[in-house]
Amino acid sequence: MPLTTTKDLFAKALKGKYALGAFNVNNMELVQAIVAACEEEKAPLILQISKGARSYANPVYLKKLIEAAVSLSNIPIAVHLDHGDSFELCKECIDEGFTSVMIDGSHLPFQENIALTKKVVEYAHAHNAVVEGELGKLVGSQHDEGEDSGEFNASGVYTRPSEAVEFIKATGADSLAVAIGNSHGAYKFTGEQHLDLERLKAIKAALMEAGLGDFPLVLHGASSVPQHLVQEINKYGGALPGAQGVPESDIEVARRTGCTKVNIDTDLRLALTAGIRKVFAETPKEFDPRKYLGPAREEVKKLVRHKVRNVLCCAGHAFD
Repeated sequence: MPLTTTKDLFAKALKGKYALGAFNVNNMELVQAIVAACEEEKAPLILQISKGARSYANPVYLKKLIEAAVSLSNIPIAVHLDHGDSFELCKECIDEGFTSVMIDGSHLPFQENIALTKKVVEYAHAHNAVVEGELGKLVGSQHDEGEDSGEFNASGVYTRPSEAVEFIKATGADSLAVAIGNSHGAYKFTGEQHLDLERLKAIKAALMEAGLGDFPLVLHGASSVPQHLVQEINKYGGALPGAQGVPESDIEVARRTGCTKVNIDTDLRLALTAGIRKVFAETPKEFDPRKYLGPAREEVKKLVRHKVRNVLCCAGHAFD
């Protein structure tokens, strides 16, 4: 099946009241695990590639991995640039065949964010690609340069409903990433905290009342940081004290409220790391990468199957 666009997937998800999983990839094992899980669950899929992933793996390698996955799969797959930080990067990805790009101008003043996003939208729409914009600032590393480097926001700025309306009308973006208390990384919260779901409802309502319809919203920083994976990592020599994520119950409410795309990256890293550490701890003589990357790949696959089936509820909707 050829690549699809997120716009097509969004329309079906909004109608079916489910969310799309947008999973970040940067190596073969992640691509294989995510696609296999969604294939088995018959779930539509967005594969995300960040600026950091492109730098790490080389765009040509990633493109060929995704081409392989698409050629072997029957489910609809969109390829999306996550947190593009410049027009040039978005243009490059569109020219490479990405069906969707995110331009993250959230670090800019409001009018500059509008101008940058509009420029990307004009180029993308002329080349049959879809654009995600962002309003508000999430806590954490925005452009996937690693937890301890890159551009890091120490405090968040929530999305304002009125600005969301103005932003979409001015830019023509196809979806909007919102800041409602979500954050990047494995250390999202101290103690128990929740998303501002009332703000999410207000944003959705404001867009509807402005004549923008059932507009697709996007939830970044939505990894739940499963505690069984954190415990597994710590058990086998890791050090992740106090790692805390977004409660899956909040994500379920966000889905029902109209978050059509839910980004997941940190949880994938935790699953992969837990699988590798377990093999290293239990079989310290092992040095064959297939013997530790294989089990780690299975951990990622289990995680993805859980997300699409029990949290996002997109399982069984691949052929809507």
